[in-house]
Amino acid sequence: MIICIGEIVWDIFESKKALGGAPLNVAYHLQDMGQYTHIISKVGQDEYGRAAIQKIEQLGLTVNTIQYDPKYPTGQVLVRLDSTNEPSFQILSPAAWDFIHLSEISRLTPKSYHLVCCTLAQRSAISQSTIRALQTGAETVFYDVNLRPPYTPRECVLNSLNQANVGKMNEAELAAINEWSSLPQGGLEEMALAVWDRFHLEVLAVTLGGKGAMLVCHDGVFQHGGFPVKVADPVGAGDAFLAALIDGILHKHNWQESLIQANKRGAYVASLPGATPAMENFQHDFS
Repeated sequence: MIICIGEIVWDIFESKKALGGAPLNVAYHLQDMGQYTHIISKVGQDEYGRAAIQKIEQLGLTVNTIQYDPKYPTGQVLVRLDSTNEPSFQILSPAAWDFIHLSEISRLTPKSYHLVCCTLAQRSAISQSTIRALQTGAETVFYDVNLRPPYTPRECVLNSLNQANVGKMNEAELAAINEWSSLPQGGLEEMALAVWDRFHLEVLAVTLGGKGAMLVCHDGVFQHGGFPVKVADPVGAGDAFLAALIDGILHKHNWQESLIQANKRGAYVASLPGATPAMENFQHDFS
């Protein structure tokens, strides 16, 4: 089983709203690829919370590990896209997902599981404590940095990398972590190797936007230039990438093929509106 833990939010754009949150997006794509996946999070007892549960069920995910908070609202994020379609985020606080209690889900947690976690959901002490407890018991910890200042401070990121087996970050996050760790500055590959070695990761993935991605592991450095697409909505593309990479790792596919499939799924999602688009035509439309 794979457990994805963290925020469930409604991304509020200028003309629409869409259910999101990195852990939920990853869970959706993992489930689509046939991985048995649960999402652990918390929503408010409000209209957005009820709509979230309904949508999550429609996506084919189980909701029995999603908690309800009678006090705090379901998460919301105000999203703005610039002229190049790059998103910026205003994350409202506090939100229900800041209060994910371990006691409420411990009886539902299996003895054997892989864990997917990010940084943002650790902005509160309560959710951070739950995530760290689950990290301790996981077979594999997949950690997506996903910097969202000011809610993703250096100490939390570095601690999470120390707990991770597999790390994923973009080029800007790699540079920040390299600096925070007082590692020598250099080229992309040099910095990736330094971070991979510093945190004793099994695998480090660095996404490069339209330039594809890079993997660093004990077998070497692997790169793929990505797939050119007309970007409709970049939100969720990195989550789709991570899900496909996790699937490749758990199926023990070779590294280059895992990287290609991750880039392919990420590019396909970027070419469509929404972070959790219908994927039934993926192989046909994006072979």
